[in-house]
Amino acid sequence: MIISATTDFRAAAKAKLPPFLFHYIDGGSYSESTLRRNETDLQNIALKQKVLKDMSHLSLEHDVFGEKFSMPIALSPVGLTGMYARRGEVQAAKAAENKGIPFTMSTVSVCPIEEVTPQIQRPMWFQLYVLKDREFMKNVLERAKLAGVTTLVFTVDMPTPGARYRDMHSGMSGPRAEVRRVLQAMQHPSWALDVGLLGKPHDLGNISAYRNKTTKLGDYIGWLGDNFDTSISWKDLEWIREYWTGPLIIKGILDVDDAKDAVRFGADGIVVSNHGGRQLDGVMSSAQALPTIADAVKGDLKIFVDSGIRNGLDVVRMLALGADCTMLGRSYIYALAAGGQQGVEHLLDLYEKEMRVAMTLTGAKSISEIGNHSIARIA
Repeated sequence: MIISATTDFRAAAKAKLPPFLFHYIDGGSYSESTLRRNETDLQNIALKQKVLKDMSHLSLEHDVFGEKFSMPIALSPVGLTGMYARRGEVQAAKAAENKGIPFTMSTVSVCPIEEVTPQIQRPMWFQLYVLKDREFMKNVLERAKLAGVTTLVFTVDMPTPGARYRDMHSGMSGPRAEVRRVLQAMQHPSWALDVGLLGKPHDLGNISAYRNKTTKLGDYIGWLGDNFDTSISWKDLEWIREYWTGPLIIKGILDVDDAKDAVRFGADGIVVSNHGGRQLDGVMSSAQALPTIADAVKGDLKIFVDSGIRNGLDVVRMLALGADCTMLGRSYIYALAAGGQQGVEHLLDLYEKEMRVAMTLTGAKSISEIGNHSIARIA
């Protein structure tokens, strides 16, 4: 087992959550080989230790799209965040704000945009899928604008859902799924009270606001399945670039040519990502794909990366491989499930401390000083 800042939070989340929720966030697709590779490939990157560099003035601050980050981390969009803690999107957004980093809301959040943004001062980011229902996309983008969302994260690696077999076994989907979920909740009374009873309504807030009717968890898989668009291509995104005037990030890039297309398209950033190993199993890890992509498009747009990041050392490793900024998904959801807003803030404190140690012992006084020269070897 890989020991990291995330390990204890994962164990606590597993104990607290009904299995269908734990395995939904913990699992990957097919045999989960890419899920495992995301972590191990990062662990195999050895940093170059350098000493006696007077590291008394060290800064983790980073500017992206005119926003000042306290450290080069953003919280990734995660569906159903509000099922992991009571009104989970609100708690995660508050934690991110308190720690000086952005929170990205998922299209398929439990809390709607309008519930979260009034409770924070820092501008929120929003994630959108490419869906057949273009009117929904226009509706939610308009609502995001009105709510003061600054940055759009456009997920393109999900034209069809991956085969997530854990979900079928756990009760998230499959035969008698609703009955199994209820029975599991009864066996986890802490979650059942905090989220199951006091955390209502349990619907997909952004979708329900558009449909004018409740979209419950049982409708989640069906609605998304009916709306994924396998015909999507770059030309289908042109109206979004015209419609959305703020920063636009394309999430789900693993191929150099796709990264170059994102530059030609006019994207402001990309996320090098394999969806946390939840889509096409057997593809490269993000850490493996990142250096070649960075060589090709670094400076043309901002390069974000996710998948496999479990501690502050991993953040430094990703920056050394060419990323401008990192994004956390599973890691912060474990912490949210274990301890709510305080859990997420504690996790981010650990990441910050680990980054400071790594930067002090690699001789990097600022984020801009982390680079390929910070790596001793890649196993």
